[in-house]
Amino acid sequence: MILSSASPASVALTLAAATAYAVPAAGASRLSEAAARRALLLAWLLHGGALAWGLLGDAPRFGFAPALSVTAWLVLTVYAVERQVFPQLRARWALAGLGAAAVVLALVFPGTPLHVSASAWLPLHWALGIASYGLFAAAVVHAWLMQRTEHTMRIAAEPHAGLPLLTLERLTFRFAGAGFVLLSATLLVGLLFSEDLYGRGWRWDHKTVFSVLSWLAFALLLLGRARFGWRGRKAVRVIYVGSLLLLLAYVGSRFVLEVVLRRSA
Repeated sequence: MILSSASPASVALTLAAATAYAVPAAGASRLSEAAARRALLLAWLLHGGALAWGLLGDAPRFGFAPALSVTAWLVLTVYAVERQVFPQLRARWALAGLGAAAVVLALVFPGTPLHVSASAWLPLHWALGIASYGLFAAAVVHAWLMQRTEHTMRIAAEPHAGLPLLTLERLTFRFAGAGFVLLSATLLVGLLFSEDLYGRGWRWDHKTVFSVLSWLAFALLLLGRARFGWRGRKAVRVIYVGSLLLLLAYVGSRFVLEVVLRRSA
């Protein structure tokens, strides 16, 4: 676990990123738009540097906390791109807090050493899985924004000039649909090349069971949307359940192994 395995460069990048994230998170109401945007950009760059150092440095490591850190960084990347199209999107303080927590958690729990694999499919398998995590996390963020906007409309409160409800709903389902495609590809690669990836055939362990249950939840969501027009609270609940199942698949399993059982595999 803890900082004994971290290099000085990794510690410096992580603390700098956490500090930069703290600026827009803590000073959301006092910072100008331009200052908050620059602080978040700096934090995003430092966060990316810390991730690259942990994965590509002299002693690369990975585990549940780095997986969460990569997911948070991908969500922030999506947010940065979306802000160019939808300047009225308002989620900076929450995402900055998420980024700060994720980058520090990855420093405290850096995971286990990565072993060189002869399989050419392993990087693809990991990339597809991590990308699906990021897209589903983006769907969760948009579902939360959708709920907040709907609540504001219900109580007739003053709107905060955010995105319209229908736009948020459309974006939520687009992210969920893209994540479903990548999750399907991840499971397919694991099914077809499990022997090459892990030296054993397909096995119904905790990670596989939770991944398949998550796939079924999102398949149900997209089918319900297409056939029955699911929206609102019902759709949001399914998104939350499916995302929680996917979180338990890798992050939950690795947390138990690394923190509870203190095992490397």
